[in-house]
Amino acid sequence: MTDAASSDHASVRPDSAPYPNSASVPAGAAERSAPGLRSVGRVRTRHLQEAKEAGERFTMLTAYDAMLAEIFDSAGIDTLLVGDSAGSTVFGQSSTLPVTLEQMIMLSAAVSRATRRALVIADLPFGSYEESPQQAVRSAVRLLKEGGVHAVKIEADVALAEHVRAVVRAGIPVMGHVGFTPQSEHALGGYRVQGRGETARRVLDDALALQEAGAFSVLLEMVPAQTAQEVDAALDVPTVGIGAGAATTGQVLVWQDLLGLNGGRVPRFVRQYAALRSTITDAVTRYADDVRDGSFPGPEHTF
Repeated sequence: MTDAASSDHASVRPDSAPYPNSASVPAGAAERSAPGLRSVGRVRTRHLQEAKEAGERFTMLTAYDAMLAEIFDSAGIDTLLVGDSAGSTVFGQSSTLPVTLEQMIMLSAAVSRATRRALVIADLPFGSYEESPQQAVRSAVRLLKEGGVHAVKIEADVALAEHVRAVVRAGIPVMGHVGFTPQSEHALGGYRVQGRGETARRVLDDALALQEAGAFSVLLEMVPAQTAQEVDAALDVPTVGIGAGAATTGQVLVWQDLLGLNGGRVPRFVRQYAALRSTITDAVTRYADDVRDGSFPGPEHTF
């Protein structure tokens, strides 16, 4: 987020000051961040810009609820994305398209309330901004006022640059999103890598247009590493990658992919750091067995 959002958290110490005590900082969060972010009390968009200029990298994960947001924040994740990926990960839908602005506000408020340090960004969902720049501004304002987020992410290209510009002009930080844009999956012919061959120029043109419109960062999804590297080199603002190689300033993953909660196919660009699905299945199975055989609750669980 930009400094414009500092009023959302009046009790937080100045951006450049370290947390004064363990009650106001997630334990260990500073030590796990990039060197330039270690003493930051609240991550701002300017800190991400400084990371790019210093050749440092920052982290991003999706978050949709308070408990996990608090864990990710405590672990030192620099930015949290309240993504419209909640369509599949939370609401059981087949795509992001059915997600509503009201649902995004509800999820955003939960994440924002649990977060002390990370920059919180929320997706503008499909249908909440395409109609006009004015619609985009109204929707973004609601995410900040009611959802408590610090910035919004907009899937946009050259044609929607004016929508981004209008939101930025309203004082709301915007992260652009180019390459594969899930809200346009039908127009793009499905989940396909973008920016190969001659289409690489289109990805670059979209990213440059969003930067020129005032975006503080651009997310690149499912583009070849070479294309992402060229885009990152051409932009002054930081980039975030998902399935875009290692050249971007930041990296983002959907937390259910990262922690192995999904039971289906794992995307090629995902590295799983845990196997929560099997861990949870085992724990729940043991609980059910204990209830059925009468060993739970035991005397130690009884008043």
